[in-house]
Amino acid sequence: MIAAVDGSEHSLRALDWACAAAVRHGTGLVVAHVLPDSAQLYVARRSSLADPGAPAEWEDPVAERIRTLLAEASGTPEDVRYESLTGSVPEALRVIGSGARMLVMGSRGRGGFAALLLGSNSRAVSGTAPCPVVVVPHEARDAAAGGTAGPSAGRVVLGLHVEETPDDVIAFALGEAASRGTDLQVLSAYAVPPSPVVVADTPFTVLTPEGLADGADTAPAEREMLRAQSRRLAPHRERAPDTAVAQAAVPGDAAGGLVEASRSAALVVVGRHHPRRSVRGLAIGSVAHAVLHHAHGPVAVVPALSDDV
Repeated sequence: MIAAVDGSEHSLRALDWACAAAVRHGTGLVVAHVLPDSAQLYVARRSSLADPGAPAEWEDPVAERIRTLLAEASGTPEDVRYESLTGSVPEALRVIGSGARMLVMGSRGRGGFAALLLGSNSRAVSGTAPCPVVVVPHEARDAAAGGTAGPSAGRVVLGLHVEETPDDVIAFALGEAASRGTDLQVLSAYAVPPSPVVVADTPFTVLTPEGLADGADTAPAEREMLRAQSRRLAPHRERAPDTAVAQAAVPGDAAGGLVEASRSAALVVVGRHHPRRSVRGLAIGSVAHAVLHHAHGPVAVVPALSDDV
């Protein structure tokens, strides 16, 4: 488990989330801080001068602060390591994220404008990291949702495109639900023909697979989407029989439904993109992009982790 920090309050919220996740999964935690440009330039200059009086390592004040905070905190993982990284933030975190269970970071760091919902580094890392990236929103976005009850509260919500979402994304969502002992809500969108009458803010109906009888009171397109969900999820549910799954379908775009669900979810899980529609794996899909910008709770952006997609 990796927590990317820069000393800002936003990154400390992400660190809390990562600590709880590491304890829940029984893994170690790497706290990573990419040194600011000024520090990197100083280190490079001292190194080039070959000054025998220069310290062997740069003293990272952010790492020292994190050590102090975790030493005073309760419920932290037993194995914690600190890494001070050099290079650009997206590239440094991409390298250290290789083989990690997940990388956790705040939605906005020290830089940028206060009104931004998502910082440039969070956006770049979400689109390039080789592991799942969890973006934890800053406090103002939580407040807009009425606050949260903690990093483990609520259900896990999966945004599923039945034809395109890789198996890795589904497995990740089921694993997160199982680790919390909660259920998984799966949300998909179905196409609707253009209509002169648009009903705004129509709530979606959540059904269990057992509720998909022929006489269910749902529109044909919605019912077919729910059945397609069931077929897509069947092999995964066999591997996780103890995790309850609820299914929902919304007309049009899934992003709005996922953002609404994020108000009470412990985590929203989306695939990064369809692997065959991206350019060298760097693009981020429109649904993931929208959810990252507007969700009220943590969002996991999961790439295709295997070649079998």
